[in-house]
Amino acid sequence: VQLQASGGGLVQAGGSLRLSCVVSGRPFSDYAMGWFRQAPGKEREFVAAVSWRGGATYYGDSVKGRFTISRDNAKNTVSLQMNDLEPEDTAIYYCAAYSSSGFPHLQANGYEHWGQGTLVTVSS
Repeated sequence: VQLQASGGGLVQAGGSLRLSCVVSGRPFSDYAMGWFRQAPGKEREFVAAVSWRGGATYYGDSVKGRFTISRDNAKNTVSLQMNDLEPEDTAIYYCAAYSSSGFPHLQANGYEHWGQGTLVTVSS
């Protein structure tokens, strides 16, 4: 299974970005999907998760109300719409997938497959 994330970049505080992650190698609907982020010197942090068919979502407290996770199973893609970005959102963002039961998985070690990461930088 391969995950390819894209969409990162530089944006001013208050702006928006949309991250995407394309999954290949196995039926996309086999996986629940998540986004994590890691800022320099900090641990990897859970951002959001979406269930296998998109019927359920879950967000970390720091992004709730600003970020929206969604998936398109026909396009093997999970997206993260990020609005009202803050400098504290600066990090490398990773998409991740798991096929085991239970939703959501909030810890990184609960995910089986990871993308390469995409850098988001928010300037003040």
